[in-house]
Amino acid sequence: MGKILVTGSNGLIGSQFEGDNIIKGTSKCDLRDKRMADVLVYAYTINEKGCGGEPIDRIIHCAAKVGGLGYNMTHKGEFFYDNIMINTNIIEAGRIHGIKNMVVFLSTCIFPDDVEYPLTEDKIHLGPPHYSNDAYAYAKRMAEVQVRAYREQYGLNYKCVIPTNVYGINDNFNLESSHVVPALIHKCYLAKRDNTPFEVWGSGKPLREFIYNKDVAKLTEWVLDNYEGEEPIILSTSEEVSIMDVVMMIVELMGFDGEIIWKTDNPDGQYRKPTDNSKIKKYLPDFRFTPLREGLKETIDWFVGNYEKVRK
Repeated sequence: MGKILVTGSNGLIGSQFEGDNIIKGTSKCDLRDKRMADVLVYAYTINEKGCGGEPIDRIIHCAAKVGGLGYNMTHKGEFFYDNIMINTNIIEAGRIHGIKNMVVFLSTCIFPDDVEYPLTEDKIHLGPPHYSNDAYAYAKRMAEVQVRAYREQYGLNYKCVIPTNVYGINDNFNLESSHVVPALIHKCYLAKRDNTPFEVWGSGKPLREFIYNKDVAKLTEWVLDNYEGEEPIILSTSEEVSIMDVVMMIVELMGFDGEIIWKTDNPDGQYRKPTDNSKIKKYLPDFRFTPLREGLKETIDWFVGNYEKVRK
């Protein structure tokens, strides 16, 4: 086998792929630009001499414009355009340059807001997504449509994975654009440092399923080389945890003993979106998911130890 090109390799998930067979795409390449995306893939597929080693024959496509609830709600146009262009360009570049095998990342926000739980891979297009991140969700849905169309017309082994709420080291901890776990960790850190209250958006009641980024990387590499199914495959622990419980774990692990203020005037977002992980468990019944407390501790220790250089 050849090597694997990872897009978004500086991000939360992409950064977890390591090894001699991994080639990391450059952050200087704007994948919204069709020509630049084309050149990136071409540069690593031409021949052994041209790409400085063995050419690639597979792609793990992690690159995306992502953000938390508030950022999603106020930047819908950007989220739609950027993600539509990034996905369309990379998937097409892979086809043009002979890449037969690719994994494309989706998100659980693509599922309909009004749908029977648990979420399964066949329910993606059964209704509109939640209004809070519908633009991002529709852009990601179109990646699934494109992958399905390319499988049908060109016979390519392209497939999609749908991770639930991913967290871990090398996340984006920016308070305006981060997801829930890194935002909570950063806020708690600042509250402890500055001796101020720890303010949390919403009521804490919504339920989410969290998965450690190292686990996502391991599962994705298995999907790339072993899964040939037409439907996407959900990557999830299928264990729901309330935001309130996550907050209390972070408070305990960071040794914060100050006041917690729940800002209930701010939106909670979707109350719950439980998934069915039976498909991945069927293939990998013995896979050990990192327990949430263990993953949070590793993430917090890394964040505190690298505070000056983390993405924030």
